[in-house]
Amino acid sequence: MTQGPPLVEMRGIHKRFGGVHAIQNMHLTLYPGEVLGLLGHNGAGKSTLMKILAGAYTLDTGEILVSGSPVQILSPRDSKRVGIETIYQTLALADNLSAVANIFFGREIVNAFGMLDEARMERDAISVIRRLNPNFQNFHALVGGLSGGQRQAVAIARTLQFNAKIIIMDEPTAALGPQETRMVGDLIRQLKAEGIGIIMISHDLHDVFDLSDRVTVMKNGRHVWTGHVAETTKDQVLEMIILGKVPDGSYAPGMTSDFG
Repeated sequence: MTQGPPLVEMRGIHKRFGGVHAIQNMHLTLYPGEVLGLLGHNGAGKSTLMKILAGAYTLDTGEILVSGSPVQILSPRDSKRVGIETIYQTLALADNLSAVANIFFGREIVNAFGMLDEARMERDAISVIRRLNPNFQNFHALVGGLSGGQRQAVAIARTLQFNAKIIIMDEPTAALGPQETRMVGDLIRQLKAEGIGIIMISHDLHDVFDLSDRVTVMKNGRHVWTGHVAETTKDQVLEMIILGKVPDGSYAPGMTSDFG
């Protein structure tokens, strides 16, 4: 992992939906070339927190910094503008289009005459996909017919084409077989080597421990614990997720021994 100033800092984040306090005083930090595993049970607040970073939700109070500078993220466009891209579990790919067409879908390049610059888009798409996977050949095949690992490569390549510095990945290996899971792991390691920061939401502790440098655990919209994977175990992480009990045996602020 490349250490340096944080790519992203989320400080004191609060978010309410009516009377429900979905996020309470949450903080998170991501460094260049790091994979941060974001863990918690369903409803813990991790998806809401990431939707704030992605611009799908706006925070109520708190602060977001990107590369040390405060930013205001009010929409997905604001998020993309500061180098944050999101790969949802569904991948949001158009199955009836080719890999090349998917890279630029919705962000097509036009020439001086206002016409689609198909030659440049094809050249750039092939270049960015091969940057991730030099053996990729199915550039013109419909994405719906590609394997899960190849589809992930296309989705990741789309973020890189638009200069992502931070990638949010939602369950990147869900429903993949062992070989495809290894392929996605290789893609993530390639991104790390390029200094890109990744926040990975996952329920698969094996993947989290294999791919993450650090983990952040949430429960009931609150921060429970953040640390290096070498500082904890899978059993301890489960205790944090279920009970809010941190590795030293104490309970995180706002948590109680009776599942409060």
